[in-house]
Amino acid sequence: MLEIAHNKLFAPEALWFLLLAPALLALTQIMKTFNQKQKQKQKLETKELNEKSPKDDEIEPLWDFDFRKVDPIKYQPYKTQGHVTMGIQKRVRSDWIRMDRGYLGRIQERLPLIREKAEFTIGTGEAVNPAIEELYEEIMIRYLPARFPTMFKTQGKMRGGSVKNLATGTTYPLTTEGLTHAQMLAYMGENVEEDFYFMCPDADGEYRLQGYIACFPGGFLSPSRVGESVREIHKPVPGYERKLGLSVDRYFARMQPGDFIGRMNWSLQVDGADLFRTDGNNYYPGTEQEVSDYKEDPSFDECYLRVEHQTLTKLPRTSAVIFTVRSYMTPLHQVKAEGDGKALAEAIESMPQGLGHYKMVQYWGRKVLPWLMEDI
Repeated sequence: MLEIAHNKLFAPEALWFLLLAPALLALTQIMKTFNQKQKQKQKLETKELNEKSPKDDEIEPLWDFDFRKVDPIKYQPYKTQGHVTMGIQKRVRSDWIRMDRGYLGRIQERLPLIREKAEFTIGTGEAVNPAIEELYEEIMIRYLPARFPTMFKTQGKMRGGSVKNLATGTTYPLTTEGLTHAQMLAYMGENVEEDFYFMCPDADGEYRLQGYIACFPGGFLSPSRVGESVREIHKPVPGYERKLGLSVDRYFARMQPGDFIGRMNWSLQVDGADLFRTDGNNYYPGTEQEVSDYKEDPSFDECYLRVEHQTLTKLPRTSAVIFTVRSYMTPLHQVKAEGDGKALAEAIESMPQGLGHYKMVQYWGRKVLPWLMEDI
């Protein structure tokens, strides 16, 4: 029996089995590893799908959108909105970012500011970096391709993929992995016209400016304001503390993720149309501020109505409140030609004295106001 068993064990078939066994074992292990990787990939894709913000469904896609044919929004805040009031209105997520026919020109204005004046336009830090990552995901990964599919085209999967800006021909990553926080802010500044200011809650729940991408500040020097609370930032604005200080603080605390509110802020800029202003648009009494003689005798060709469309929303993960500012410049010649000169002059004259001085009416008002009141 032992002899028979010995012969059977070393029969040709058994010998082949012994020779192939290591290869079969290796192949089995390879297949097992492959299946495990496939399951991990499926889990990752499912996780990414589940991480989709419930608010994404509120983004209405503009399938036939052509920014080159879109006029800027109609705005006349000097007719409808008082001064030193919150003047807020509810907004929808779809209107968070706006595009119109001036897009390419203003993006070209932003690029050198981001690359050559980063010390003024980009602000990061430990307190704000998590919120920067979250906003990048919200705006660059979720919002832009969903809202403007004719402008922003997703290429590839989440990790390793990119988004192509079909208007500028540039691309940016479809993930925050491998990016510095300054790079995230730069990508945002290079693809949208809006500026973003990050108000982050401190240990006491008070919201403070901790970061920004700010290419078009209207007389606001962002680096010097980092760490300031909402009240401290608005301290120079006459009437703010008395009329708005407490209510604004309470509103920030009550905001829920997904809330969108907006308002308009406006002023006159009488020395050119450039949007990058870190000083010179407002008057600060009690300081050593020097005011150019040009402010008192401006050229009407250099006078503009500067309007800021401002929105506020709260991010769900970090609870940072994002103050979004979109700036518009309209020549006063155009305002007057459209028949709004008198309405604008009357709104300026109705400002409380302190606010008027803050807006520098005491300098340019003697020349500009009578001109606006003239019949066309």
